[in-house]
Amino acid sequence: MSASPQNRVEPAARPGVFRQVSELLGALRRSPVAKPLVALMAAIIVVVALTAYGQIELNSWNKPFYDAISRRDLSEFVVQVGVFAIIAGALLVLNVAQRWLGETLQLKLREAVVSDLVGLWLQPRRAFWLQASGPMGAHPDQRMHDDTLKLCDLSVTLGVGLLQAAMLFGSFASVLWVISKDFSLFFDGKDHVLPGFMLWAAIAYAIAGSLVTYWVGNGLISRNAERYAREGELRFSLTRINEHLDGISLAGGEADEKRRVAAHFGDVLRATSRVVLGLTNLTWVTAGFGWITIIAPTLVASPLYFSGKVSFGGLMMAAAAFTQAQSSLRWFVDNFSIIADWRATLLRVSDLRRMLASDLETQAGGSRIAYEEGEAGRSRSNRSRSAPGAATTGWTRRAWSCTAASAC
Repeated sequence: MSASPQNRVEPAARPGVFRQVSELLGALRRSPVAKPLVALMAAIIVVVALTAYGQIELNSWNKPFYDAISRRDLSEFVVQVGVFAIIAGALLVLNVAQRWLGETLQLKLREAVVSDLVGLWLQPRRAFWLQASGPMGAHPDQRMHDDTLKLCDLSVTLGVGLLQAAMLFGSFASVLWVISKDFSLFFDGKDHVLPGFMLWAAIAYAIAGSLVTYWVGNGLISRNAERYAREGELRFSLTRINEHLDGISLAGGEADEKRRVAAHFGDVLRATSRVVLGLTNLTWVTAGFGWITIIAPTLVASPLYFSGKVSFGGLMMAAAAFTQAQSSLRWFVDNFSIIADWRATLLRVSDLRRMLASDLETQAGGSRIAYEEGEAGRSRSNRSRSAPGAATTGWTRRAWSCTAASAC
């Protein structure tokens, strides 16, 4: 079945990302698994908060541990190894709990999203009209299977990561402030006080990385969306051949189908090449900042050590706190390619849901096919512009071959 050009449904103006997210959240609130979703999210927040507290304790452990090493104090060293074992054991339990909660949340989230889409898709005659809506209705199965799977996985991964980064930064920002609240630089014959120097350095470092990353990688969002669209077309083309093998063989259409598949595959390769180029350019930024981060915390904290304001253990604690704070702030830099992938997938799922929730029959030109009971053993179909509500029994193979643009 194919839709005539005049009956193709043109998508409405696409809303922004916040509108798309709010529409999906509205669907989740109406889902039968809404309460389990809320419970899982609350549990994840608690576990992430406890993990942040454990990491603060682990950071504080750096000072006595490295001070014991600098003093060659064996007994204190052994005590601190025991303290580390307790803290690390507790963090291990929290990590396992967070992984289980995250995986379960992905499962429940996918259940809610797929149930919502399938429920809209299988409303009376909705799937039929979707097929006549143009490219959007060409392969809804992929969007409801592959795209929802990726969207739910990435949403949970990014959401938990962002929550963890926010909590860690809030925790370690206070540590950095306390460590460097009396920081000063001596030049021009006098001391210049820079309270909270390490905190401001971490923020400036992360902002610089985020801005450069956004500037270099912003195009990945549209490139990923284009790649997924071309992949869908290729998959639909291959599925169509598999479903019509008999007709293609009898008509000798193998050569035509081969050319069609080759064209779609060429589109996939070109779209993927653009994504590869974007990821390569982005790696210059993310990998470059990653290498600099190895030494940056020690460089920033070294003035405190050389000025005699902190011990060697204090230096290591300050460097570790700086690393935690700036890594939290660099969440955007480290995850930009994943965010772009998530954004592209959200576009596809959101577009499909908006199309399914719209009045497809009216958008297709106001035409409709009414199926009514005829004489015994017969069925008939009529094309009309009447309002919905006519009887819908007597679905036949002939009726399904009708389109909104042709008489039956």
